[in-house]
Amino acid sequence: MSDLSLYQLVLIGLIFVWSGFVRSGLGFGGAVLSLPFLLLVDNDPLVFLPLIAAHLLIFSSLTIFMNNRKRAPQADGPAPESTVDWRYLWRMLGIMIVPKLIGVLGLLTLPASVMSVIIFCIVGAYSISYILNRPFRSNSKVVDTLFLMLGGYVSGTSLIGAPLIIAVAAQHVAKEKLRDTLFALWFILVAIKMAAFIYAGVDLQLIHHLWLLPCVTVGHFIGLRFHDHMLKGETSRFFRMLGITLLLISCIGLWQIVAD
Repeated sequence: MSDLSLYQLVLIGLIFVWSGFVRSGLGFGGAVLSLPFLLLVDNDPLVFLPLIAAHLLIFSSLTIFMNNRKRAPQADGPAPESTVDWRYLWRMLGIMIVPKLIGVLGLLTLPASVMSVIIFCIVGAYSISYILNRPFRSNSKVVDTLFLMLGGYVSGTSLIGAPLIIAVAAQHVAKEKLRDTLFALWFILVAIKMAAFIYAGVDLQLIHHLWLLPCVTVGHFIGLRFHDHMLKGETSRFFRMLGITLLLISCIGLWQIVAD
């Protein structure tokens, strides 16, 4: 990132504000809804994935801690129920862990251009589901397992497997626990990826956290307000507009790769 121009750095900062907003507002999407924009600035996923991963580790754990702290028991009261559905989380993780590790290996071995094509194609598929208001859904245990395995693999390659995983989790986890359960799952999965980055000697872009963390923090707190509003209202129009934007970005990104 040290070779990027000033306007590129400004764009990256704005995209990370958006990333923080989406992550805290929806409980997912910090990567899938920001990585396509970042790849238009610099077409190398390994530049941005360590940054996105570090931010997710920080803000997912902080959100879970704060939400459970609000539920601290009274002096003589019973212990409050956790905001995380740990039982179902461990069930999902048991299915996803092997495909996740295979995906991480693919990320570290495939060329950047190949990974970018994969990412843009996956995001394009997600965007169409948002536009049609037909999110991926699971209707059986077999499909549940298939979605979780595929989501684990995609998460290993690019951190954008959330829609497939949510297709399963949203049907088995209570609405008020869904976001924090997903945050706990993302934390575990991303910790594995970060360990792989460190082992492989990937540049974690540590110096750039000094100015990107405040950007993500601004988006994070705006997203917290949006999440409270979203629990009470209808958001299909928001997702439709989001889908149109992502489809456009994915098409532009693929065109740039082909043109090069």
